Amino acid sequence: MTDQHSSDPQGPIIAEGVDEEPIDGNQRVFAGRTYMIMATMSAVYAFFHIAALNGMSIQEWTGVRIPLLPTFPMETWNFRIVHIAGALILGFTLYSARAFVEEGERPSRQWLDILAWAAMIPALYAIWTAWGIASQIASGVQWNGMSPEYKSLEIYHYGLPLIAATTIGIVVGWLRGRERGQVAVADVLLSLCGIAVAIYLITIYGTLMRNSTGTPFAPIGISLAAVAGTALIMELTRRVAGLALIVISGIFLIYVFTGDMLPGFLNAPNIQWTRFFSQVYTDAGILGPTTAVSSTYIILFIIFAAFLQASKVGDYFVNFAFAAAGRARGGPAKVAIFASGLMGMINGTSAGNVVATGSLTIPLMKKVGYPARTAGAVEAAASTGGQIMPPIMGAGAFIMAEITGIPYTDIAIAAIIPAVLYFVSIYFMVDFEAAKLGMRGMNSDELPKLRDMVRRVFLFIPIIILIYALFMGYSVIRAGTLATAAAAVVSWLTPYRMGPRSIIKAFELAGIMSIQIIAVCACAGIIVGVISLTGVGARFSSVLLGLAEASQFLALFFAMCIAILLGMGMPTTAAYAVAASVVAPGLVQLGIPQLTAHFFVFYFAVVSAITPPVALASYAAAGISGANPMETSVASFKIGISAFIVPFMFFYNGAILMDGTWFEVIRAGITAVFGVYLLSSGVQGWFAGSGAAWFMRLGLVFGALCMIAGGLVTDLIGVAVAAALFAIQWKFRPAADAQITVRGSD
Repeated sequence: MTDQHSSDPQGPIIAEGVDEEPIDGNQRVFAGRTYMIMATMSAVYAFFHIAALNGMSIQEWTGVRIPLLPTFPMETWNFRIVHIAGALILGFTLYSARAFVEEGERPSRQWLDILAWAAMIPALYAIWTAWGIASQIASGVQWNGMSPEYKSLEIYHYGLPLIAATTIGIVVGWLRGRERGQVAVADVLLSLCGIAVAIYLITIYGTLMRNSTGTPFAPIGISLAAVAGTALIMELTRRVAGLALIVISGIFLIYVFTGDMLPGFLNAPNIQWTRFFSQVYTDAGILGPTTAVSSTYIILFIIFAAFLQASKVGDYFVNFAFAAAGRARGGPAKVAIFASGLMGMINGTSAGNVVATGSLTIPLMKKVGYPARTAGAVEAAASTGGQIMPPIMGAGAFIMAEITGIPYTDIAIAAIIPAVLYFVSIYFMVDFEAAKLGMRGMNSDELPKLRDMVRRVFLFIPIIILIYALFMGYSVIRAGTLATAAAAVVSWLTPYRMGPRSIIKAFELAGIMSIQIIAVCACAGIIVGVISLTGVGARFSSVLLGLAEASQFLALFFAMCIAILLGMGMPTTAAYAVAASVVAPGLVQLGIPQLTAHFFVFYFAVVSAITPPVALASYAAAGISGANPMETSVASFKIGISAFIVPFMFFYNGAILMDGTWFEVIRAGITAVFGVYLLSSGVQGWFAGSGAAWFMRLGLVFGALCMIAGGLVTDLIGVAVAAALFAIQWKFRPAADAQITVRGSD
């Protein structure tokens, strides 16, 4: 990756390269003809979605009807199948199954390539068979999945060759190393297997056979295609998102076939593998809500983000944050908060946000005196908050809208106060830490000029158009498309004008950026399918109801732990999708409003990125800061501690989610902010301009909890406690509890 900033000792710090995508450790880097092929595939894939989502057809452009090409909008299931298949092809081409060998080093186990080449034969034979089935159905043949003749064709001429080729491709990929610029034969093989799965499922689902999924009348070919498709999705997810989601998915898959042997609420009916796999690759699983969202809203906003990156809006956001907050004490840390909040509007992942802004802010935080673990923790906590920042909110908000049926605009409005509370709490924690360390802000000559940033404030226009269009009643797809077009138009007012080449490059970047989130959503769909078919979600709800009889708070606490546990090591989108299937229905049965229940789950799915022991955002930040990952994780947990209390505020005070009169909402927002301030003071041990003694800290935490409770009486108690503590601090100045006054770093 290129340098993230330029810093001349006599000149200002200017963010550069924030908009560039980092290169993952197993991501291939192509050149020459290979690069052109890959870039074309990626750009076409992204543009296909824009065309399909906006209902354009090829005939409208050419004036000629081409029978072999689809018209848009496509049939929903077919569109989602193509969406996943395209991601599989791009993903296997771009991401290696294992670490690369050094350039010039002779790759080992070359005989594995021969095996992969040989496996091309069954893969191509499966494609040929699937195409033959499609041709027969197109010619009017009534396909009967129960006929021995058809079953034999699907098993021996399609299913078994496909599964054999898929298995060989995955295993060879694990064992065979390649140089970074080379495509492995095994990955081409896996791409062919993905095509074979897509052709068959589109063909069969194009008939009435889709109504038989999950029943004994389903064609055996659906189950065999789903086995191969599930394996392909899990392998790609392992490559792009690590093992955490794969392990959880594997546990759920094992549960399907062992649930009948488990006791208590975990007991599930005995399910045949054919029944399960014939249903898991439908809208009850992989093609369900998670893929519905990734194939529409998520990829649309990834394209929007790519256009913003092409016009260097990310660089502007970071420079704007430096100009606005750099002079405050502990300036770079506060810059990290502002920049991460702004980048969170266009960035889909916590870890990606850390890499984009942390490469600049973390070294500067260390330079001004923050310990390395604190510098990484601040960036991790701030970047995680970007996932709850309206209007885009990562991608979880779109899945929430899909699952609940609540309009996206209502969700975005409800997220305003929680997002403010999150970032305000981190700001207080950072400010008090800077005060304890005796820090000052950065000098004016080190920072971009605010007046220069204000002159370029028009770069916010695409986001303003997005928000305006959404609240004027436009569909999310139409609003996102308008905002994307606006990003290209606005770029003409900057040095980074987007012409045809830049637009193609933006589509190419969007295709690459979408691979991880599409794989993760598809893999999360496997878990959702297991939950749907086994009924474990309903039984979990009964456990929550039982706990609620003893204590509703205990039930909420248990739900919090499960949501965080399910989210550990997983991207926010997958974490929320799984937790929404397991935890949210139980909360709704407790009588909690649907929006409140899902926000409760969503919030904890987000903060799982900074929760020890597996915290993706904290680990990414530790890689930049050079600190111990676990220490960084613990420090980020401390900085974001208020975030673990805010969701309980939803339950006790619905006005936090804009559910109430304007007076109730304003009062709830003000008292919650004050409560967060007291909590941050108590945790950091800094109050009223000096260090706080231990009993003062306990009092501050008590006052904070009173303010957070949301009732009028508790608010008055909280204010009285804060006033009394302020008087004690001002009058008697009790000895501070382990106050830090020495600047330094790890």
